[in-house]
Amino acid sequence: MNDSDRLVGQRVLVTGASGFIGGNLVKALKSRGAEVYGVSRSDRRGSPGPTQWLQANVEDLEDVERLWDTGRPDVVYHLSGTVNGAPDLDLLLPTYHGLLTSTVNLLHVATARGCRRLVLAASLEDADPRLGTHTPASPYAAAKTAMLEYARMCHEQFGTPVVALRTFMAYGPGQPSWKLIPATLRALLDGRNPELSSGQRELDWLYIADVVEAFLMAAHVPDIEGATLDVGSGRLISIRRLVEKLVGLVNPGIQPRFGMLPDRPERAARVADTAAIFERLGWRARTTLDEGLQRTVDALRERVPDYA
Repeated sequence: MNDSDRLVGQRVLVTGASGFIGGNLVKALKSRGAEVYGVSRSDRRGSPGPTQWLQANVEDLEDVERLWDTGRPDVVYHLSGTVNGAPDLDLLLPTYHGLLTSTVNLLHVATARGCRRLVLAASLEDADPRLGTHTPASPYAAAKTAMLEYARMCHEQFGTPVVALRTFMAYGPGQPSWKLIPATLRALLDGRNPELSSGQRELDWLYIADVVEAFLMAAHVPDIEGATLDVGSGRLISIRRLVEKLVGLVNPGIQPRFGMLPDRPERAARVADTAAIFERLGWRARTTLDEGLQRTVDALRERVPDYA
């Protein structure tokens, strides 16, 4: 059986199905013949995307149990939750409930009622003892770190078929306009000088199609339950270098204004462990940064007529 055939006829539940990764994942799942149920707090019936939208709050255990009754999922992807890495007290409860309560609810119901695979979205912001970061730097990082501990415990103690994928800096067509790459591109295409931080921070960038492929494979590759795997390129590129590449692709005459915005609190550079995910999942990034950025520029120009 080809990898593309393994999801044919599978019932797949996706939280966060309207997000950047979730929306692209839904398209890929449907193209492979899966029956996809997207989960949203609001009523999205009639909206494009999944085979069917289900309205639910995954922070509510009864709602999650109802999702299982309705969707009877073979595979579950949990991609929803508050995404804000600021060290802000106001984020303490939203991230706790949005990321941790929801995950524990899904782990509980997946264990009690069964599914073939539960795939969680981990984060490069979680605490990593390998980098000397034993204490999470924000409520978001704390919730993501605790989420992984619950996932490992549930797998070891209850046999929950859970896998976590730690996605690094995903980018590509359709990313929210406030994100670094689309915001910089729009400035360049408008003929404006983008205003940025110093750009010194180094990050591991990954094109969205490669991210989606890793999530698809995590649904069916055997014997990976309990693992947390990095999804990244294995290369660090500074924000400044990335922006310089965008300038070269769009308008070499424009000079970005580095240092106009404050830098985030300094953190150790983190790069994906590509050997582990290739060994366990057979996955590696296939799109170079130059290829991915060119595709992102081309897609924006196609979508916005004034940029053509």
